[in-house]
Amino acid sequence: MHGLLKISRLVDWLNDRLGHGLMWLILAAVLISAGNAIVRKAFDTSSNALLEIQWYLFAAVFMLGSGFAFLKNAHVRIDFISNHLSPRTRNLIDIVGIVVFLLPLCYMLVTLSWPLFENAWKSGEMSQNAGGLIRWPMYGLIPLGFILLALQGLSELIKRAAFISGAGPDVISHIETEAKDEIGHEIEEHAAHVQEEVR
Repeated sequence: MHGLLKISRLVDWLNDRLGHGLMWLILAAVLISAGNAIVRKAFDTSSNALLEIQWYLFAAVFMLGSGFAFLKNAHVRIDFISNHLSPRTRNLIDIVGIVVFLLPLCYMLVTLSWPLFENAWKSGEMSQNAGGLIRWPMYGLIPLGFILLALQGLSELIKRAAFISGAGPDVISHIETEAKDEIGHEIEEHAAHVQEEVR
C-alpha cells in the first residue's frame, strides 16, 4: 500500500499543479473576451481567431481541470445524505462509484475521442470560420482531460482503500474540514474588516 500511496501523491501533485496553472487561462479568457468586446464596439470589427481562442481556453480549463476538481472534492456530492453516513460507508460508496462508473466512463470517452483527435491531426482540420484556428488541439483536450480524470480517480481509489484498510486518513473528511476552516477564516476576516470600517 505504501508504494501505491506514493503513486497517489504523485498524481495529486500533477493535478494540483495543473489546476493552479489553469487559473491563469481563465484570466486570459476574460481579458481576451473584454478586448474583443471593446474592439467590436469601438471599431466595429472582430477576429474569429480571438473569438475561438476564448472557447479553446474555456475548453482547456473545463477538460483539464476535472482531475483537479476531483482532487479538491469540488464535484457534485449530495451532502444532505453524505453527512449522515459513517466515514467508512462514504468511502465505500466512493470506491464503488469510481470502479463502476468513473473509470469505465473515462475509458469509453478516451477510446471514442482518440480517433477524432487523430483524424483532425492527420487532416490538419481547420475551423470553418474565416481566420479561424486549427481544430486538433481542441480534439486532443478530450482524451487528455479524461486521462487526467482517470488518473485522479485511481489516486482517489488508492486513498479510499488505504482508509478502509487502516493505512491512511479519511481524505473526504479532511478536505471538508479544510473547506469549512477556510470559509470560517474568510468570514472572520470580513467581520474584522467591517468592524474597522464602523470605527
